[in-house]
Amino acid sequence: MMGELLHVAASRLAAYGYLLTGSQHAGEDLVQDAIVKVFVRRRRIPNVQAAEAYVRAAMRTIHLDAMRREARWRKVAPGQVAQQERPDHADAVADTDAMGRALATLSGQERTAIVLRYFDDLTVTDVAAHMKLADGTVKRYLSNALTKLGEQAEALELTVERAPVGPRRRS
Repeated sequence: MMGELLHVAASRLAAYGYLLTGSQHAGEDLVQDAIVKVFVRRRRIPNVQAAEAYVRAAMRTIHLDAMRREARWRKVAPGQVAQQERPDHADAVADTDAMGRALATLSGQERTAIVLRYFDDLTVTDVAAHMKLADGTVKRYLSNALTKLGEQAEALELTVERAPVGPRRRS
């Protein structure tokens, strides 16, 4: 019976599914779901016309049920999500990016001196020893780098916050 129904009425059922859903793909899925629902159990269906009518009725029911479920879900779904105010990190990201660009303006020696002095928290003497330079040269690199970074911070209107890295050692 199912094979004969598909041979005779497949295009009409697909067209009906399209009319119900507005999509060829969704209409074809609807036809398939209805056929499965109708023919999964043995039923006494006298002829192909009755089978087609039965499948159309199943298509209608499946489609209307899906519409009701979707409408209900649209009402309920927003309440299922907890409203959480999340802080906007855009300014912090922009400041970090600006500082990264400012660090890129430093020479290699200046950048290395700044990182060793302020990130690794080394004394000027230790920085000089690591870089194999004189203390005065390291102080000049640090001074030049801090001046450049200060100018960049002012130009970008960055608020510079000093945070201690660890216990300060005097140089």
